[in-house]
Amino acid sequence: MDDGSEDLTKSIVKSAAKENARIRLFDREALGMERGLTASIVYGIEKATTKYVIVIDADLQHPPEKIKDVARALEGGSDLAVAYRSKVTDWPLYRKLISKCFMYAGKMILFAEAKETCVDIFSGFFGVRRQAFVSTYKKNRRRFVGNGYKVLFDFLKCTDRGTLKTTNVPIVFRSREFGASKAGLMQGIALLRSFFS
Repeated sequence: MDDGSEDLTKSIVKSAAKENARIRLFDREALGMERGLTASIVYGIEKATTKYVIVIDADLQHPPEKIKDVARALEGGSDLAVAYRSKVTDWPLYRKLISKCFMYAGKMILFAEAKETCVDIFSGFFGVRRQAFVSTYKKNRRRFVGNGYKVLFDFLKCTDRGTLKTTNVPIVFRSREFGASKAGLMQGIALLRSFFS
């Protein structure tokens, strides 16, 4: 899924697709669709035809070698497999503190509403049984913040506790190799909207 990237994503994926017909590029900007990470992920999951889908960033902050562990958990019967940040490298202290505060707040919301949870409720690297995600989204469209970037949290807050078998897969969250962080005020506001939607 591409949502208006300004790097070489499109050309790299198009080149790879010539060699492997299973690779497809969805250029959402060219299609005139709503921008936003959550909107892009939801669209991609809806377009998929597989039993399971795995969501991962392309900037190599998420270790792609862990995809097999996430897939193995799904194939072993899990409905949701979350690659959680067991270690974060190169984050300044203030960012770690902000992340912890949001994490505690999000987990309190999920607990109070008797919703599903996991070790890292804001992970951007997870696998899920596609039908479980799609049916949850269709029933709760307005609760998913399209221009937000925490789609896993949006999914969890719409899923009653005890309805998913979840596996947590530890990863080391690295410095990005490509691109720049989009974390900022607008993303913080989008997360707060997720908390209260």
